[in-house]
Amino acid sequence: MLITGYLLDLDGTVWRGEQLIPGAREAIGELRRRGRRIVFLSNKPLYSRRDYADKLTRLGIPTSEDEVINSSFVLARLLARAAPGAKVFAIGEPPLLEELERAGLEHSEDPEEIEYVIAAFDRTFHYRKLNIAFQALQRGARFWATNPDRTCPVEDGEIPDAAGVIAALEATTGRQVELVVGKPSPHMVQAALEVLSLPPERCAMVGDRLETDMRMAKENGLSAILTLTGVTRREDLEAAPVEPDHVIESIAELPALDEKLGR
Repeated sequence: MLITGYLLDLDGTVWRGEQLIPGAREAIGELRRRGRRIVFLSNKPLYSRRDYADKLTRLGIPTSEDEVINSSFVLARLLARAAPGAKVFAIGEPPLLEELERAGLEHSEDPEEIEYVIAAFDRTFHYRKLNIAFQALQRGARFWATNPDRTCPVEDGEIPDAAGVIAALEATTGRQVELVVGKPSPHMVQAALEVLSLPPERCAMVGDRLETDMRMAKENGLSAILTLTGVTRREDLEAAPVEPDHVIESIAELPALDEKLGR
């Protein structure tokens, strides 16, 4: 079926750190000129949707906040619907806390009243945060997380991501995380498709991770396009549990593939 919408991963697909992947600006511009609908996805809860839109615009890809979906936005929206006004404790950085507050959720550090513990990518993670979350979970708080990523691509390699925080809590409490809303969760797909106003079969996911981007696409009826500018190498495909529909060296090749997918 004709592909008219693209879900584009950011880290490792559109950019690495502060540098665009070569050809990204031109490729996205060409897709837009063809009338393709685009939404940018990120599992990273370190920045707000506005921050991501501003960065894309600054790098030459004009973007509005409504065209960006990240895991903190999806989690806050879902939790506010499930438990309006709930008291939460998030192991995360200020943009995540602000997103939760905007959704009407109350941040608490009192384990006796915390209803939900949120594990996220947090470069300020320390023992005090671990202990508050531990005590709350021991008292029966629910256990959610923003994203399952083991690492995050940066300009000179990778750094630990949210999986380390989740693992620390699981190891110390004996509890298992109940819900992870970032890729490959269907909650992420649903939020993106609402923006695109398209059914999944008319959309393609473009990303660099087999276990999140490609798995999410295959499990939710989207075309799966793997780019090799992030954490996945071509040799990784030999034993991959998820097989992409298409593999491109970088996003710069996407317009050429779109000519085939758009027919």
